[in-house]
Amino acid sequence: MITQIPRQIMTPFIAKLIKRGCVTTHRDCPIDDLIQVLAQRRIGTIVVIDGDNQVIGIVSERDIIRHLSTGAQTAGTKTKDIMTSKVITVETNVTSSQLMQLMTENRIRHVPITRDGHLVGIVSIGDVVKRLLEKYEQEAEQLRQFINS
Repeated sequence: MITQIPRQIMTPFIAKLIKRGCVTTHRDCPIDDLIQVLAQRRIGTIVVIDGDNQVIGIVSERDIIRHLSTGAQTAGTKTKDIMTSKVITVETNVTSSQLMQLMTENRIRHVPITRDGHLVGIVSIGDVVKRLLEKYEQEAEQLRQFINS
């Protein structure tokens, strides 16, 4: 079963970074289903949660490729067999600069966002870069206006 977390429960800062809800699944979901959802939704990652909406894993395109590169098949393979269990998460009060640093240092492209330990969304490196560019463009415009006044 794959579900989607609604955007409205996110804080305003995180809501600005996240364009879409967070697609989730459970540990026993067949990876054939995961692959289909990744392709249909044109996303690169699905977060694995438990019954309490807590993050227990993450599956990315890289995890699937790593699995297939060993010669393994997808039939009969469950999410728990290929997911990354040590997931780096952040709380909703994180800044875009902190996210950029965290993602760069850990060489990750997606970070689940939690509030009080429960999943509320996910942010990608593309979302963070776009947010930082918007911020710098606003600052540059303010400087131009100041100089021209």
